[in-house]
Amino acid sequence: MSVPSNFGVENIEQQLKHGDLSLFGDAFSRHRPRLWQIIHFRLSDQIRARVDADDVLQEVYLDSEKRLDHYVEGDFPSLFLWLRLVTGQTLSRVHRRHLATESRSMLRESSPNDGNLWGNTSLCLSQRFIAHLTSPSQAAVKVELIAEVRSALSEMNDIDREVVALRHFEELTNQEVALELGITPKAASIRYVRALERLRSVLEKI
Repeated sequence: MSVPSNFGVENIEQQLKHGDLSLFGDAFSRHRPRLWQIIHFRLSDQIRARVDADDVLQEVYLDSEKRLDHYVEGDFPSLFLWLRLVTGQTLSRVHRRHLATESRSMLRESSPNDGNLWGNTSLCLSQRFIAHLTSPSQAAVKVELIAEVRSALSEMNDIDREVVALRHFEELTNQEVALELGITPKAASIRYVRALERLRSVLEKI
């Protein structure tokens, strides 16, 4: 069942909560661009040649459709934040599947493990900040720049790194970041500005 394009996301989610699961396809499609952005950011560079964001997004759709009762019966701030949770769980499984034959050191570096659903945020941030460097001359300094960015990120605490990841790359709103991290919107905003300021000297080289 499809709904008119002017039928708001909030209306769709409200009807989903009341048990009209036929609207899930429409609801998911409206969040698809944001979920793709999350996957693109979090997907390990080691497996991008074997799986892309669209492949993972399709798995997210199937996983979330199977578990829709979890959303309907649960107490989630929004459908999007629930879908983001499913996305993290799906990505974790995809990484485990595709990195299963990699060395143990690579798994520690790149795979979501040790209870961390979203993997190595510092690595994701450093790679994405300089992902546009593709020419031979740029590639020559790419490894060095990644090291500099990672060094700057290592000086931040975990919450500040996550704020940068969620705001800058996953493109969550300040309110959504606050909900995800269990902090106030004001604190999320302050942390984001402070973190970018600390990264400025490194990012100016990029």
